[in-house]
Amino acid sequence: MTPRTVAFATLGCRLNQVDTQQLQTMLEGRGFRTVPVDEVADVVVVNTCTVTARAEFSDRQAIRRAARVSPHARLVVTGCWAQTSPGEVARLGEVDLVVGNADKHRLPELLDGLFAARVHVSDIASAPRLDALPAPTARIAGRSRAFLKVQDGCQHRCAFCIVPLARGPSRSLDAGVLLDHARRLVASGHPEIVLTGVDLGHYGSDQVPRTSLAALLRALTEIPGLHWVRLSSILPAYFTPELLEVVTASSRVAPHFHLPLQSGSDRILRRMRRPYDTRLYRKVVDRLAAAVRAPGLGADVIVGFPGETEADFEQTQALVRELPFSYLHVFPYSSRRGTEAARAVDTVDRRTIAGRSGALRDLARRRNLEFRRRLAGGVEEVLVLETRDRESGRLVGLTGNYVEIQFDGADALVGALARVRVTRVEGDRTIGELA
Repeated sequence: MTPRTVAFATLGCRLNQVDTQQLQTMLEGRGFRTVPVDEVADVVVVNTCTVTARAEFSDRQAIRRAARVSPHARLVVTGCWAQTSPGEVARLGEVDLVVGNADKHRLPELLDGLFAARVHVSDIASAPRLDALPAPTARIAGRSRAFLKVQDGCQHRCAFCIVPLARGPSRSLDAGVLLDHARRLVASGHPEIVLTGVDLGHYGSDQVPRTSLAALLRALTEIPGLHWVRLSSILPAYFTPELLEVVTASSRVAPHFHLPLQSGSDRILRRMRRPYDTRLYRKVVDRLAAAVRAPGLGADVIVGFPGETEADFEQTQALVRELPFSYLHVFPYSSRRGTEAARAVDTVDRRTIAGRSGALRDLARRRNLEFRRRLAGGVEEVLVLETRDRESGRLVGLTGNYVEIQFDGADALVGALARVRVTRVEGDRTIGELA
């Protein structure tokens, strides 16, 4: 009997990428064969994002594209948009099944059914504790780096954010399960593991006995064969003395820190209900910059939050100029139904938001260029990624501080560690040669 085929389209954050990998593992364990999303499949799973209005537009595009490629497939929509707006998703003519985030683990049994109910979206607020799925016994296809989901959900209620409604309360995976998972990932050929979660710094606070991200990191750095463990986004308020000591003292923690900023104005941060101010943010960045050589420092910034004035925006630009950022993710404010900010009346007009977004992106490009130019002439250790640069055909290696360096080399280097001398910077490209 020919195995049924399944294709996946994943939108949004790294956590969604991890969730898709886990769904793929589950379905392959039930006999499915995974095919690329641009090939005809029996089942197509679209894992959606809802963080902005633009994200939902992309969700719809992905659903329509999947239906065109596989018109006779059972089309499943899951993820954050499915969780927060199941009725809206179900009304799309192409969709056969809507599965919320709390029900993703039920996907194999739902596919085996007759779709008597088209919508399976449980209350995410009462979602059970997380259960880890078995790590693959072989290297994850197409991935030099492995992503390890250690936590899901968020206990914060920021005024602009719909993620707690989509992901539920903060829930952590057991450290013993995670360490076993990580060992198998390393044994299967992944020298780097990226820790992911919605509210990563909250890891362990919900466990009994209580533990911490610092304790998990310390244990992970002791795994033989693991070269780098990299943190994804983490709020500055979570940088306790213990966590700062671990990330600055261990060479196995990648020198790359993504600290969401959102605004450089304390007034706007209070309106956003963020759990820090610019003084705390500066303090954490200064500590990291003083203790780590050339750390990669990234941030998310929202432009045009309700009530943001020119003075507020200038404070954001000033902070970006002063702190050693290597990159920024700039997001024009997008109102999300169900959030506190959606009820604000002092909104910023779209033209102003677009102008400020453009100005901040220009500043971010200059900061990134300055950072990469400082690497020129030096030798960097890189993990060689799975995909060559399309235009030049060069290999692409990712440094510990999150810079992609292009260089000539053989396919055998893919997935391996290499030492590369940075020779020059050409616009948004960093070029090197094997050292």
